[in-house]
Amino acid sequence: MTGEKEENADKIVTAALLVIGDEILSGRTKDKNIGYVADYLTEIGIHLSEVRIVSDVQERIVAAVNALRQSYDYVFTTGGIGPTHDDITADAVAKAFGVKIDVDPRAVAIMEKRYGPGEFTPARKRMARIPDGAELVANSVSAAPGFMIENVIVMAGVPRIMQVMLDDVASRLRTGAKMLSRTVRVERPEGLVAPGLGQVQEAYPDVQMGSYPFYEKDRLGTHVVLRSINEGRLTDALAAVWQMLKAEDLADASSDVELNPNTR
Repeated sequence: MTGEKEENADKIVTAALLVIGDEILSGRTKDKNIGYVADYLTEIGIHLSEVRIVSDVQERIVAAVNALRQSYDYVFTTGGIGPTHDDITADAVAKAFGVKIDVDPRAVAIMEKRYGPGEFTPARKRMARIPDGAELVANSVSAAPGFMIENVIVMAGVPRIMQVMLDDVASRLRTGAKMLSRTVRVERPEGLVAPGLGQVQEAYPDVQMGSYPFYEKDRLGTHVVLRSINEGRLTDALAAVWQMLKAEDLADASSDVELNPNTR
């Protein structure tokens, strides 16, 4: 799946995100990558279908990588490719694919240009270890590259570095149908909207529907969000939602919300 970029507006391309790090699970570090990756992939036509968070334990990373890469078109990982002893993601991915891992001359050449004499320490050299057969993913922020092996893309956990890596790899990815979204704001509690929305969902099983409560100015309200790759079906489902709101005497408390196509 690492050939030239292919686009197919009629196909759904799926992905999973594997977030790696004890610091995320402990709460010490707040993840800032999940939302960014979700928005980015949606924009280019890849559907993020699952997110997992695992600790810095090699067996758990290996198990997660192998499970996800067989279930989705792409797997993106963040975290665990730094210079310290507990940065074991590259080793775990190599083990998942059953390949060797060693210092890669390509990565060394890139990093030697970044660091001055004596600065390319053994710890930093750990970040030049790449599994056999992997392509490099450029890092324009701090040089140490990520990598892509078959359908698994391994990126840094630092948000800014992860973002430039995602930019670099995006052109290599196969993309498909983009998810469209429409939102209706209802100035009523979710409990009043739910029964009718459930009936509309039954009539349009191919359109994703969700209700999300909010609280503003001492009042409860609900955002009804519809999502589909088919604009015609999305339009029809939206009309059905408005018909339901009118039947439930909720239409006068509702309004369309202008949101971008990626809003979930």
